Amino acid sequence: MQSLRSLFYYYLTKRAVAQFTKRNLPLAKARAARDKQSKKLFPLPNGVTALAAVVGGVNGQWLDPIPASPNASGISVTSGTSSTSNIPGILLYLHGGAYIQGSVETHRGLAGALAQASSCKAFIADYRLAPEHPFPAATDDSLQVYLALLSQYPSTPIAIAGDSAGGGLALALAQQIRDQGLRPPCALALLSPWTDLTLGNATHRSKASVDPFFPNSTLLHEAAMAYAGSTPLTHPLLSAQYANLQGLPPTLIHVGAKEALLDDALVLYRNMEQQGVAVSLKEYPHMWHVWQVFVGRLAQADTSVRELGVFIKQQFVK
Repeated sequence: MQSLRSLFYYYLTKRAVAQFTKRNLPLAKARAARDKQSKKLFPLPNGVTALAAVVGGVNGQWLDPIPASPNASGISVTSGTSSTSNIPGILLYLHGGAYIQGSVETHRGLAGALAQASSCKAFIADYRLAPEHPFPAATDDSLQVYLALLSQYPSTPIAIAGDSAGGGLALALAQQIRDQGLRPPCALALLSPWTDLTLGNATHRSKASVDPFFPNSTLLHEAAMAYAGSTPLTHPLLSAQYANLQGLPPTLIHVGAKEALLDDALVLYRNMEQQGVAVSLKEYPHMWHVWQVFVGRLAQADTSVRELGVFIKQQFVK
């Protein structure tokens, strides 16, 4: 049975998304409105600090749940380059937003909570968005960030996490890392990943009536076309469902039962398992797309973030 609290947040989300969609704002104004709203609704967790930084030429923020170490004068040291002397690894977080929206502001609350659960510092990247910057801009940016992290922290394990489109981007990045023979990430943590930009999976139709974000395929279709540009939607760096996934790192996928992207996660899981990837999937009953943003307020969000954090920590020490 679904709890009253989760029902409350489900209908709150459904109402808020419907009202936002009804406003039909131009994309630039919609982005600004989401940033402003998210600052209030999804703040950084207590104890997590944020530091603006540029990594690999890409803007973003370091999210640090670990108090800064004092120097000899007793003054806390902070800079654009994060120290990793007291942490087991680094988390690179790639935000969702269908490749056309989303930012550090919309997702740093969730990314900070995951960093806290993983006992590590996280860098959340403000990669370039479509339609101004179609594919491969986002994949190029994420690769440049990863290369810079490898250079700056050559002996520190790196995990990659992402939600929705950010989950798809994490899979694209992992493929590029494998194909270029780079030191691989130790883990992928994927929250409701978008893995098929063709929208061919059955739950885009069967779950539409219960999905607060995607009651029809219009938004995702328009976003997919804006991001892909002239590239076929089945390109493996656009849609991981059509990719060679062999050799990707250990992966944990969390997905909700009330979302159109359910099959994107389930098919990805089956494909990864068949291709020899160490992969696990957990489907949360009654949950909707990226419910983890309510971490700290919703038990199912707390559980998911905690389990993802434990998984990442385990991979750091292997």
